[in-house]
Amino acid sequence: MWWILPAVVVGTILQRISGTGVGLVVAPVFTLILGGASGIFLANLTTAVSGALLTVALWRSVNWKQWRLLCLSAVLGTVPGAVLVRLAPGPVLQLIVGSVVALALVVTLAGKQTRAVQGSGVGVVSGAAGGLLNVTAGVAAPAMVIYSRVTSWRQTEYAATMQPVFMTLGLMSLVAKWSVGAVHGAALPAPWLLPGVALSVVVGLVMGRPLVRRISPNIARTLALTLAGAGAALTIGKGILGLMMT
Repeated sequence: MWWILPAVVVGTILQRISGTGVGLVVAPVFTLILGGASGIFLANLTTAVSGALLTVALWRSVNWKQWRLLCLSAVLGTVPGAVLVRLAPGPVLQLIVGSVVALALVVTLAGKQTRAVQGSGVGVVSGAAGGLLNVTAGVAAPAMVIYSRVTSWRQTEYAATMQPVFMTLGLMSLVAKWSVGAVHGAALPAPWLLPGVALSVVVGLVMGRPLVRRISPNIARTLALTLAGAGAALTIGKGILGLMMT
């Protein structure tokens, strides 16, 4: 299973440059290799670790008011999502992960800039959707990308603020799953993967730092979505195959 760690490194590099990337890249890879529940659990842990480390690096650019709005609203989606994870079989979770990542691909590539929407309502809806997507699929990016587009959020501040958001949503997802009994022995990844993921995040941050000025956020985002699209297609295929065999 060690070959899943390069996905963490690549995702972290892309997230350091563009603001998103870890969840999009690792969630389909993890669920494809480890299965539904185990893969999503490890994806939540990975986004929490990468978000925490990137928050330290980008602290001064974070909009903490937006972070508070999105994360408090995320509770509305996190709890029912954790219940769904507990009840849904592995192939169904793989289909959810693949579909959510595919949605992120469509939204980001096909979305057009619109007139900025004001008010906290859109933040509440986006936070709740992000919480639901993160706990069920390990990827909150679709909701966050849509939110950044409809509010015309400045890229630099958006990229920085997403780091504590992803950290918090990852931790919330793990706590919610433990609380409703969605995590059990069979769903936990091998213990050695946990320090391996943490080390891979650090490696990705170190490698990504000098690339920030050399690679544009658009190029990094495009690469992340390309890798995510390939992983999503394979994950959806495996989920469908799993349902056909049950």
